[in-house]
Formats: sequence, C-alpha cells, structure tokens
Amino acid sequence: QVQLVESGGGLVQPGGSLRLSCSASGGSFNVAMDWYRQAPDNQREWVAGISSGGSRNYADSVRGRFTISRDNAKNTVSLEMNSLKPEDTAVYYCRAVYHGVIFWGQGTQVTVSS
Repeated sequence: QVQLVESGGGLVQPGGSLRLSCSASGGSFNVAMDWYRQAPDNQREWVAGISSGGSRNYADSVRGRFTISRDNAKNTVSLEMNSLKPEDTAVYYCRAVYHGVIFWGQGTQVTVSS
C-alpha cells in the first residue's frame, strides 16, 4: 500500500522560509509528484510538480519563491518555500499517482503570520 507522509510545516513570520518534505513508501518512486494546498474555505489547489525525470512546474502564485525537488535515493520530494506570505497559509499535501490511482498524504499545516 502506497503511503505518503508530509513533514516540516509550522508557524513562520511573513518573509520567512520553511521546507516541507514528503516521504513515499509502498510503491515505485519513479512517478511524478505534486504538492497541493488547501486554505480554509477554499478548494485544494495545485502548487508545484516534479516529473520522474526532474522537470519542474509551478503555480504562478509561488513561482520564484518555492522550489520543488526530489531525492530518488531517499524516496522523498521536498518543497522549499521562501518569502512566505500570509496568503500561503494552508494545509499542504503531497500527491502521487500510481497506476491511475491517486494517493494523498495526510497534510501538514503551514501558517504565515506575525
């Protein structure tokens, strides 16, 4: 059974940084991985994605501030978040698709506030 476990969330002041990690187990890591986020009363939105080969894409709202990366040896995907804004406050989720089945992590809370 595929499991995704996020870590690294927390409370940070505006302009600060956080690094999220997602650890995958139970399946091949040779798949595209994505980060999504969901703020209160909002729909879940895509933030960034990285292909199995390392190609990266970002939502316009985070491009230039966030960096997605992966370590295939450790089966982890990370999201480095810089210049954080209050509107980045959300629960951040890791997502992977294995053989057409979508798997989500449990989420990690990121709060940007002074």
